Amino acid sequence: MAYYQDDSAFEADGDLSDAISKLWEMDDNKCYPGQQYEVDLQGYVTSSRRVNKDFARDKLISWFDEEEIFSRPTYKAFRDLLDNYELERGEVEVVTWEERKENWEFLSLIVETPVMQEAQRILVERGKAPEDTDDFKKLLHDIWFKMYHRRGGRGPDSCSFEHVFVGEGRGDEFIGLHNWLQFYLQEKAGNINYHGFFRRETLTDDEIPRLIALQFSWKGIKSKPMCSCFLGTSPEFEIAVYTLCLLLDKDGKTDCQMGEYEVEIVVHSHGFKKKLGTAYIAAARLY
Repeated sequence: MAYYQDDSAFEADGDLSDAISKLWEMDDNKCYPGQQYEVDLQGYVTSSRRVNKDFARDKLISWFDEEEIFSRPTYKAFRDLLDNYELERGEVEVVTWEERKENWEFLSLIVETPVMQEAQRILVERGKAPEDTDDFKKLLHDIWFKMYHRRGGRGPDSCSFEHVFVGEGRGDEFIGLHNWLQFYLQEKAGNINYHGFFRRETLTDDEIPRLIALQFSWKGIKSKPMCSCFLGTSPEFEIAVYTLCLLLDKDGKTDCQMGEYEVEIVVHSHGFKKKLGTAYIAAARLY
């Protein structure tokens, strides 16, 4: 069986690498395999064009300590947001008062974390974000929760948070969903069938996988030929990283050194205003 291999030279963006590495080191709210969760990688896949074989008989996340993980304030608030969206792209979203309240509660929690405070400091230093905390929360709200219109829809049918963290349906495809917590919850609900992983590496002899590229199908009717996401990272870290990339105009793919890991961060803005069409992270080398 052949492996895909990326032979292109890795040239890290030094400024962004320094910023992301600092956030990575400061994220003391991470989860760790063997302590809060376990993954079972099973078989690997080699084609990112379609889902046609299942190389994994069991779930990807084989053990998950819900009581411990979702007792953490930002994790619990994040989970509360995940059921606020319609799956199908093109369906106009109706945002209720309760959902708005959950959005602001989540933002109020994450702006108090060291990771988001450092991200704000970096952005303020570069003239990309306000110094006032309430104004910064409003900026985050506009980026992540303000609804916008995707092509083919009849009205405001998506937002950055929905696409990146929740996922959306498009015909027989599943798009978005680049978050390990949502993946676990959808696996637990029986909606996701994990098909296997791509042989990506971030570090020689990496004993603790922190990033994964994988395939899955959703309810057997929608497929995701390739999905990349962090493993074990906190919600505030992911929000911080993608917000930083968006506001620093890192549109497209950027190679970064994240601590000891070689990664690529992909961010595509949506329209003229600062929104995310998609955002995800992956290991820089594929074998």
